[in-house]
Order: sequence, then structure tokens, then C-alpha cells
Amino acid sequence: MASERQVRAGLRRAGQEHLLRFWAELAPGARAALLAELAQLEPEGLREHCRQAAAACALPAGRPSDLAARLRPLPPERMGSVSRSDPETRRRWEEEGFRQIALNKVAVLLLAGGQGTRLGVAYPKGMYRVGLPSGKTLYQLQAERIRRVERLAGERRGTRCTVPWYIMTSEFTLGPTAEFFKEHDFFHLDPANVVMFEQRMLPAVTFDGKAILERKDKVAMAPDGNGGLYCALADHQILEDMERRGVEFVHVYCVDNILVRLADPAFIGFCVLRGADCGAKVVEKAYPEEPVGVVCQVDGVPQVVEYSEISPETARLRAPDGGLLYNAGNICNHFFTRGFLQMVTRECEPLLKPHVAVKKVPYVDEEGNLVKPLKPNGIKMEKFVFDVFQFAKNFVAFEVLREEEFSPLKNADPADRDSPCTARRALLAQHYRWALQAGARFLDAHGTRLPELPSPPLQGDPPAVCEISPLVSYSGEGLEVYLQGQEFQSPLVLDEDQARVLQPPES
Repeated sequence: MASERQVRAGLRRAGQEHLLRFWAELAPGARAALLAELAQLEPEGLREHCRQAAAACALPAGRPSDLAARLRPLPPERMGSVSRSDPETRRRWEEEGFRQIALNKVAVLLLAGGQGTRLGVAYPKGMYRVGLPSGKTLYQLQAERIRRVERLAGERRGTRCTVPWYIMTSEFTLGPTAEFFKEHDFFHLDPANVVMFEQRMLPAVTFDGKAILERKDKVAMAPDGNGGLYCALADHQILEDMERRGVEFVHVYCVDNILVRLADPAFIGFCVLRGADCGAKVVEKAYPEEPVGVVCQVDGVPQVVEYSEISPETARLRAPDGGLLYNAGNICNHFFTRGFLQMVTRECEPLLKPHVAVKKVPYVDEEGNLVKPLKPNGIKMEKFVFDVFQFAKNFVAFEVLREEEFSPLKNADPADRDSPCTARRALLAQHYRWALQAGARFLDAHGTRLPELPSPPLQGDPPAVCEISPLVSYSGEGLEVYLQGQEFQSPLVLDEDQARVLQPPES
């Protein structure tokens, strides 16, 4: 291990020697921990990181009007849509996706390095329970969707198949996530097919370019954003692992979407049949000012443009059909070929420009007191996973229905959007629709039938509570055999055991 003298000399070269200012006060264990952390920060890289952060933060924000002339919606030939396609086309996409899954060519990759600060919990978001009748966490729902899609693909093709699950964690989430999976027996997945790896951490920096001490013996570090994926793939030889397994196509998604369809056969099939090397799922923006990034083209190159970068006038522009011109909302749900990821990690990653996030970063002051700032005092530099769209040779977007596939969990209750309440409501409303479509009917406490076909689509709580295990149905399929013509009182929890009870005997 590097000595104090070596580390101090490196910090001096980086202009960050203040990180050792409490050295004389530290106990031997704390000294060793701090030295180990600082030894990983290569002096030239640290100096450049701090310089870049301060310089980027000092730049005036670009005026939205500068962008308007360069902006174009994606051309129709690059778009696919679940709702605007005929049933035969959707069947072809799905069939191709299942074929690739059955051939063991599809993996899923979860971005799970964030801390869940806005949600107000001290553990990884995937361990969160939104209050479903079953008590399932986000991780369990996702694991069960993998098991179901493996089963569906295997049954269609008469084979056994595996969808490996790669989970990118951070210093904050790796330990708790690994422990949680062990405690729950990997949700009955083979542990050899669940591969966890860690993204890099970067120091938080003051506005004048100094790395921040969060304790006398610890630098304030933050994950390098979900775009840290590409360095992490190289750091941990993940693409080599995929190659050994025969994986050709990777579905990348974010941990907090309760409705996410892992290894979605329709999305995979659409991208493969289009010959895409890179793809993004999108949802139609709910209203012009909705705070989501827009998948579009800038100077003819596919890109996600943040909502804050688009002027209100541009956001309100309408297409000839009356819909928003820039309506493809980004939901952090992507398709990549392994070949594309190899090219990005080898050639393009250094070209990605970090984004500035100005945050409230706890720190120790000159006297060694812990300070929790009331206003932003530091810079975290992040890269975004979608920043690689520009390098694609054949980029496509795939529009899905928000009520079926997108309800993120970001804020604590009682926030009116993206909260545990709205996520729970979205899942239960979806399952209620599935049950009605399968021929189930629900009764209130007095035995009176509840509404059958809610119109317009449900906005509040569904009339009855119905939760369907992903092990029983992945996307609403196959429920008729359990539910058709039957009446239920709320709540109905259709898990595998209940499904067996409802399964009619074979004649």
C-alpha cells in the first residue's frame, strides 16, 4: 500500500493536499482507510477531474434558442410503436424476441448504483416495497419477470434457456444488494447467472475546484452516473463474460420502474429485425412541459435532449397529426448489441462529456465540524447511459404505452408523482385491466359488480385490488384459464399457488 509520504506528494501535484489536513488527529485505523481511498485517486486524473468540474460549473448555461434550429424529431423509419402497429407486426416482433431468448442470446443489465436520496431511504432502491398486497420488492418483481420470460421462451421453442442478469451497483449499493439476494436465495434464479459489478466513484468538488472531505477520514464520493456503465463493463470484463455465454443482445434498464418488462420480447424482436445496434424505449410525453428528456435528432444525430434544454415554444410545437412534435419521452430503457458495447468501451467512452450536477454535499469545515449545507455547495460529475446514441450506426426508438410500461419510483410519499403511491397504483391498475380482459369480474363488499371497462383509463386507485404474480403472467398473457367467467372480491392476489387452485382440472 502507498505510504503517507507518497500519497501526500501525489495530492500536492493534484493541488488537493487539504484532504490530509486532519491527518494528525486520526486514529491508525482511520488513517489506513483514508490512505487506501486516496491511493486510488491517480494525481493527474484527480487534478483534471477537479479542474473540469469547476470549469464546467462556471460555464453559462446554453440558451434553449441556440438548440431549436438544430433539433428534429426522429424520422418515422427509425420509429416503432406498440399502439400504432397491426397485430401481425407485433406478433412477428414478439416471435423474434422469444427466438433470440430461447437461443440464450439475450441478457438484461440493471442500472442500480444510485442511493435513493429523494426516496428518503438508506438502502438500495431495488429493496424497496411500495405496499403491494404481496409485499414484494422491486428486485423480486424483476427476478420473477426474468423467470417468466425464460419459461415462455423455452415453452415456445421446446428448450430450456437462460437470461443472465447483470447488475451494476456502486460503493453504496453493492454490499446491501449482494446480501439481500443471498438472504432471498436469489429469488430462485441460479446465482451463477446473476452477475453484480461496481461502477467507479468520483470525488465531489467545490465550486473552486477542491475535492470535498465528508469526514476527517473520508472524501465525499459519488457514483459516476449511469453512463459509468461503459467504464465498468471494461473494468470488470463483463463483455467478455457475455461473449463466453453467447450473449449478443443486451436490454439495459433502470431499477426504479415498477412496470419494466425485462428482456421484453417485442422490444428485442423489433430491434433485431430492424438490424439496430442501439435502441431506446420511449413513451409519449403527457404534456409539453413534462420533465423528461426527449429522444430526437440534433444535427441529424440521435440524442436525448433534457427538458431543461428545450424552450417552452419548441416543447409546444405540434406535428401534422396534432400530437407534440417532440413527444418521444426517454424512460432509461435501452437495447444494445454486444458488438456496439464493445465498440463504445474500446473507442468512444473517452469522447463522452460529463454532465454537471450541483448538489448539497455534507462536509467537514476547517474546525472539523460536520456541516449539512442548506443550499448546493458542490459538484458531482456524471455521465449518462444514453450519451452513446450518437455513436450508433442504426439507432431506433420503440414507443410503448406509459400505463403498461412506465411508472418510476423517485420521490417519497406524499409527492403527487413518481412516488410509492403512484407506482403501486400503476401496477395494481394494470393488473386489474389484465384481469378484466381475461374475463374476470369483481364484486364489492355487498356482492354488486364493479365497473368492467374503465373509460377513460384509470387515473386513481382501481375499483378492486388485484395483484398478479409475474410468475403467472409476464404481460397479461395466459390469464383466461384462471379467471374467465369467475367472480372475485377484493383483494385478489394471483400467485402460483392461487393459480393452481383456479386451474380447471384436465378433462
